[in-house]
Amino acid sequence: MFNASTTLGAQGRNLAIVIVAVALLAGINLVFNDYIIRVISTVFVFMILAVSYNLINGVTGQLSLEPNGFVAVGAYVTAILILSSDSKLDMYEMAAPSPFVLLLHASFLPALLISGLCAAVLAVCLAFPVFRVRGDYLAIVTLGFGFIIKILAINNPQITNGAIGLNDIPQQPHLLFWCGITALLATGMILQLVWSKYGRMMKAIRDDEDAAIAMGVNTFRIKTCAFATSAFFEGIGGGLLASLLTTISPNLFDFMLTFQLLIIIVLGGLGSTTGAILGTIVVVGSGEWLRFLDQPLSMFGYDLGSYPGLRMVVFSLLLLLIMLFAREGLLGKKEVWQVRFRRQRHDVK
Repeated sequence: MFNASTTLGAQGRNLAIVIVAVALLAGINLVFNDYIIRVISTVFVFMILAVSYNLINGVTGQLSLEPNGFVAVGAYVTAILILSSDSKLDMYEMAAPSPFVLLLHASFLPALLISGLCAAVLAVCLAFPVFRVRGDYLAIVTLGFGFIIKILAINNPQITNGAIGLNDIPQQPHLLFWCGITALLATGMILQLVWSKYGRMMKAIRDDEDAAIAMGVNTFRIKTCAFATSAFFEGIGGGLLASLLTTISPNLFDFMLTFQLLIIIVLGGLGSTTGAILGTIVVVGSGEWLRFLDQPLSMFGYDLGSYPGLRMVVFSLLLLLIMLFAREGLLGKKEVWQVRFRRQRHDVK
């Protein structure tokens, strides 16, 4: 993506990449069926979540287990904003919707922006107690935050419709295009941040926080910046997920969502933004590509029967093999172009 330090030729190349990506997004609807379009849209949403989660966990080195909470905030805010007042009155069964909830309404794109801002503001507020601790204690504190958000969603039916959740959420037309554009923007902005002086300070905190403090780095401000930026894109990703699924409930945002994102960024390589993208394609894409294993199998005309759950067994074995041969993930802390450059330089020698 664009960076002040890149040459004019490199900026032109990046612009060409963006144009080609937009053209591909615009043409996908004409080539693939609805099922494949939905899978690709899901991959794009998880790309947004993965690259943003990697910023705080991989680049800054803070073991945070909170993304399910911020995704839930983004999903509920977007859903409440794009649902009409009549839909809310008909949908809320456990309690009458709050008058404030009935007044809230916005179109899709402003709703996404508001969702991201709500998650970012919440992250800034949480930064004060969260970053008073480090390491395992930080993980425990952020893990608790995710549970709190889920409990609040269940116990406030006048806002979230409780355990039933929100249904019939309007799906934005051409949602694949918006998911792809948002993934492209999120990746570009996070790469810009990683390449900036703030990104270098984040990496310094990851490598040795005490040394970074000794060098004059305001670690609290930098960690808060990474935390809020990560939460902003996680909130937007949650809004896109709500529109994609058209239904949300508190159980959708339990710890398994965080665990899935953690698998993605560790598989791709902690600290690598493009590694997070590659990990998303492998984890989310493979989960769908291997779905045929759950169906009745046949080989050379022989009926092998059906083995429910075989897809997850094969998927787990694939992850195990990858991690055995790539201990630091697929890309480690490098970006994909850095790996290519080093290989080419080695070949020249």
